[in-house]
Amino acid sequence: MRREKVSLTQASRDAGISPRTVTRWGKAALQKQKNGKYAAKKSDSLLRLVMIPTPDGPRDIAVKGSKQVTLLAEYWNALHRYLQTGDSSQLKKFQGKHIRDANGVDIPLSVDLSSLNRLGSAGVLSFESLYARTT
Repeated sequence: MRREKVSLTQASRDAGISPRTVTRWGKAALQKQKNGKYAAKKSDSLLRLVMIPTPDGPRDIAVKGSKQVTLLAEYWNALHRYLQTGDSSQLKKFQGKHIRDANGVDIPLSVDLSSLNRLGSAGVLSFESLYARTT
């Protein structure tokens, strides 16, 4: 709803679940407006399981909040741009940045090109989704 600016009804239809289910589980990310309709808040504190690249390879972590996930998604985009084109300019803005997991532990975002090249060559940095697999 936040990114694509769609209604609760449309977002729930796209996800294949009822609007009632969305409001029950995602209420912390929604705000009821004066007209009775729900809109997405600018940010939220929902718990998400995501994948973060580390020098040892991708790792699944739990994070709280859309801001952490947005930062991680921007990092993944910069990382993929580097691996596809060799242009590391977008990775430089992540120097010294970290993602804080749900336990409050800071996990640094790696900008070490040699380790990223090694992981990229091994094929462990390709992903279909930022979100971790749940099986």
